[in-house]
Amino acid sequence: MSFARFSDIVTYAVEKETEAIRFYTEASQQEQYAAAKETFLAFAEEEKKHKALFENLDPQVVANYKFRNIADLKRSDYMVETEHKPGMPYVDILRLAMKREEHAKKFYDDCVALVEGDEQKKLFQMLSQEESKHKLILETMYDDTMAKAGD
Repeated sequence: MSFARFSDIVTYAVEKETEAIRFYTEASQQEQYAAAKETFLAFAEEEKKHKALFENLDPQVVANYKFRNIADLKRSDYMVETEHKPGMPYVDILRLAMKREEHAKKFYDDCVALVEGDEQKKLFQMLSQEESKHKLILETMYDDTMAKAGD
């Protein structure tokens, strides 16, 4: 995908964040386990913050962001692409969510190379790290679920 202007990237990113909000909200509504429901709702709220960041482009949020090293368990690297279907088993929702976060992180990493200003680069680095955090949480949830199932 190519973008002619920064505003084109922002428009696309807002669309993707809106999709993520919808996905996590729907996942929380069909999830029977309270902890998973809360996690998915929390992710929906995080994605709302990302969307608002693009809509408001507040330089203070970016300037005050603290970067840290986020582990990558690489579970999603070995997952196949799937589509969301109502009534999906919990473990499949986790797999799908991991892939979504992996793609979001890659998109933001790619955006760093597309923009020129330091502030814009930091914005996308920040969002990449935020998606990495989500991916790590999901990969950990997946590992815990599989361990409980004896796998």
